Amino acid sequence: MSFKFSLDKATEAAAYLLRLEPAQEMTYIRLLKLLYLADRQSLQETGRPITGDRVVAMRHGPVLSNVYDCMKGSFFGQSRWDEHFASVGFCVQLRLSPDIRRLSRKEIAILDRVHREHEGKNEWEIVEETHALKEWKDPGPDDKVKDIPFEEILKAVGRGEQAAQILEDARAEATMARIVEMARKATASPAVPAETGQ
Repeated sequence: MSFKFSLDKATEAAAYLLRLEPAQEMTYIRLLKLLYLADRQSLQETGRPITGDRVVAMRHGPVLSNVYDCMKGSFFGQSRWDEHFASVGFCVQLRLSPDIRRLSRKEIAILDRVHREHEGKNEWEIVEETHALKEWKDPGPDDKVKDIPFEEILKAVGRGEQAAQILEDARAEATMARIVEMARKATASPAVPAETGQ
C-alpha cells in the first residue's frame, strides 16, 4: 500500500528547495535526499508524506522513485516537470518557478527545516545520514532496487502503532480521489452527437 503520488506537489516541493539555493541548482542526489527527508519528517509529524511518492532503497539510500524518473526524463507526464526544471549533467536547475499553491504551511515549514538542517553538508554526508535510517536496507552488490514499505518508515519514525490506521485512511483517500478524477474526466468529455436517420 502506498500514498497517491502527486506530481504537482513534488514539483512545488522541489522548486521550493531549489529556490533556497543561491544558484537555484542542486545535484540529483542532494535534491532526492532532501525531498525524501522532508517526506519522512512529514510522515512523522502529520502521518502523511508531502509527495506521496513510492520509496525505494538504492545504493545511496532511500529514493523517491517517480521524482527520480522525472529527473532522468522517463516519467509518464514528464512535461509538467520539464516546464520547471532542466537537467544539466547530474544537476537539476530551476528554470521556471511554479506557484506554490498545493503545499500547506506545515509542509513548507518542514521543507525549510530540512534544508536548514543540511545546509552545511555535502551530498555524500547526507547519503551517509540516510544510510543510518532504520528503514533503509543495503540493496546488495547487484544494486537491485527494493521497495521500502510505508509501514517500515512509519515504524522508524515512531508511528508504528498508528501505521495500520494511517494507511487505511490513505487507501480510502486514494479511492475517493480516483472516483473524483473519473467523474471529472467523464464530465469533461465532449458529447457525441446522436445519429439521425435520413
